[in-house]
Amino acid sequence: MGLWRVFYADWEMECCGTPFSVGDEVTWPLLLDEGGETLGGGWSGALSAITATPEYVRVDGAEIRVLRADDGLVVALHSDPDDHAADTGTGTDGGRSRSRSRSRGRGRGTRTGTGTGSGGDGSGPGPGRRVARSGLLTVERHGARWPETTGTVRTIHLVHQDFAETAPGSRTREPVPASRSLEAVDRSPRWFGEGRAGVLAELYVPGPRT
Repeated sequence: MGLWRVFYADWEMECCGTPFSVGDEVTWPLLLDEGGETLGGGWSGALSAITATPEYVRVDGAEIRVLRADDGLVVALHSDPDDHAADTGTGTDGGRSRSRSRSRGRGRGTRTGTGTGSGGDGSGPGPGRRVARSGLLTVERHGARWPETTGTVRTIHLVHQDFAETAPGSRTREPVPASRSLEAVDRSPRWFGEGRAGVLAELYVPGPRT
């Protein structure tokens, strides 16, 4: 069993999500943002550490790299586990910086081809080798059809976030991590509006289901 913090972005909910309340059982496709660069970073206490043996799951002709934690949490990865020189869980996956871009999620953690990705073709960390990764767990409903995790929502916090112009008069804005604040709520909204970037939920995963 485990308790995990999961960020559900406003645009993911508004596009394809279903509002949820504290106490609800939910099933979400999860992606690990290694380094926690979503909305400019600065998540500190919301980051998760996962140690597991990487797996490759074939979905719709593509292989998705996933970690399956002992408690049943399943999370897709941005990068191949062997992309890191040392498996310390401190990689940032190229330093991706997230804003409110609607292009996020396209093809993440996927590859095509017939290799197993488990070390036999040199593309993985080797059979049975456990790796450590850390980052922000995010709900990802775009791109590939990710493996899902089922759990019970224990808490919900509305994420308030300011955005600043990248230059005076610019139409492009970037997140201001220092402005972020959390507001405890009982239910996720369906629509968020200005200054609300999503929700941060605590998800209780009781263990692997058989």
